[in-house]
Amino acid sequence: MSDSWLDELVFDADGLIPAVAQEAGTGKLLMLAWMNRDALSETVRSGRAVYWSRSRRRLWRKGEESGHVQLIREIRLDCDADVIVLEVEQVGGIACHTGHERCFFRKLENGRWVETEPVLKDPGQIYDSKP
Repeated sequence: MSDSWLDELVFDADGLIPAVAQEAGTGKLLMLAWMNRDALSETVRSGRAVYWSRSRRRLWRKGEESGHVQLIREIRLDCDADVIVLEVEQVGGIACHTGHERCFFRKLENGRWVETEPVLKDPGQIYDSKP
């Protein structure tokens, strides 16, 4: 498959496009990350979510350290061609590095951010348990 479809996307000045990961079946918003052309192309080729890590300045294969990979079920593009939505199967049920199911676990209540969802696994057990 040719990557000419990438030419239809509107990337920002840094060559990035926001990518929202949404859980297949439930529609829950799991996380927001960024993709460049290479990340999106590899995502399509591999069937697994690959993002651009702005802090590490390199491709980030979701789950490469935690094992919590995202299997792609569907990819959608918004009307302005500047946002991607990935419908994913979240392996292990944890999308967030904090050990929460998703990154959107806080809700504004009475002028305060309140955690409304539990930590499913201590991050120390996710990232420090390498054999």
